[in-house]
Amino acid sequence: MMRIGYGWDSHAFKPGVPLKIGGIAFDHPSGLAGHSDGDVLLHAITDALLGAVAAGDIGSFFPPGDARWKDADSSLFLQTALEEVEHAGYRISNVDTTLVLAAPKIGPVAERLRERIADLLSIEPGAVGIKAKTPEGLNQDDVAVAHAIVLLEKIDEDSLLEKMAAVADPEVEDVQMDDVVRKLVGRTAATSRHKPGFNTDDIS
Repeated sequence: MMRIGYGWDSHAFKPGVPLKIGGIAFDHPSGLAGHSDGDVLLHAITDALLGAVAAGDIGSFFPPGDARWKDADSSLFLQTALEEVEHAGYRISNVDTTLVLAAPKIGPVAERLRERIADLLSIEPGAVGIKAKTPEGLNQDDVAVAHAIVLLEKIDEDSLLEKMAAVADPEVEDVQMDDVVRKLVGRTAATSRHKPGFNTDDIS
């Protein structure tokens, strides 16, 4: 069983703010304004992952008015989304993204971004697409926009069993692993540990 998730985010540029995109710091006179670090790419991927397992959106987990997330590293948001995906019994097949911004140029650092995103998602760089476009004709030179789409695949029982066996206590031989696996596979995002209320507010 496959699931698709789509995420979108935008942030305005603000002078004097550090610029971070895809978990990488850029040497640029303006950064992206936001309650957290303004990482528009990680926010879009986070929303795509959460949406794929019907777990709400980034604002459901990290309300923009919550002081705890002021200047927070957006990789924390991504990690929470990954936990929701795993909890629902899925894994990432691939991720494709598009950045729309006038500057800085993404082409020279696209490979570095791909590797960083792959590392954060614990997948191969070949499963991460990074594309960039300029906002020609859109009158949005002062804004960065990110689109992300993810494809998830259901984890089969054998894979779950192997993963659990790899970390299981060898002295506990009477555990009914098959029963445990079936329970894990049967979980959905509706039984998420977090159970957030759906909130369409942007993290900015």
